[in-house]
Amino acid sequence: MSYWPLLGILLVVVGFALRMNPMLVVTGSAIVTGLLGGMDPVTVIATFGKAFNDNRIIAIVWIVLPVIGLLERFGLQQQAAALIRRMRNATVGRLLILYLIYRQATAAIGLQSTAGQAQTVRPLVAPMALAAAEKEHGALDDKTAEKVKAMSAATDNVGLFFGEDIFIAIGSIVLIQQILATHGYDIEPLHLALWAIPSAIGAFLIHSARLLWFDRKLRRRRP
Repeated sequence: MSYWPLLGILLVVVGFALRMNPMLVVTGSAIVTGLLGGMDPVTVIATFGKAFNDNRIIAIVWIVLPVIGLLERFGLQQQAAALIRRMRNATVGRLLILYLIYRQATAAIGLQSTAGQAQTVRPLVAPMALAAAEKEHGALDDKTAEKVKAMSAATDNVGLFFGEDIFIAIGSIVLIQQILATHGYDIEPLHLALWAIPSAIGAFLIHSARLLWFDRKLRRRRP
């Protein structure tokens, strides 16, 4: 057995310690590991290509994020805020409740990646919530603005966490099923998903109440 390929791990440690670009560090260490393991350069590159092709769905993130960045650069947040300002009855709580419904519903059918902190909260939901708060209550101080942003992020977390377990082909359902099976409880994933529905409904009602209470706190805020 040759221990030379383990030098790739050392390269990762050294690269991270020197605060080098993580992608370059990992790629370089993988190439070195492959070469020291007896693979020729063509085989190493072919292995990279196969891994990329087998996991190409993961690479979609690296395409989506630059697109979101460009949209922000050309006024996405401003347009979202302007849309909310034109809505007469829009409030922070009502807006986030609608987003909570969308997040739970899409997560429940396996579309977890259609929204998220980077995809929707930062470029869309948080600016829209801030615009709703400013429309109703005037200019916000820094502390209140941060609370609105935090509530926007929390709404996404609640919707995803309690919505995704309704979808049977999710890692958490499989994990629960396997752990229960090791203790002698043979439960079908479908049953676990069905019993996640009451939890999702409860989470929706509780967080919606929190959002409406947050609206009330904003109205009582001193100018």
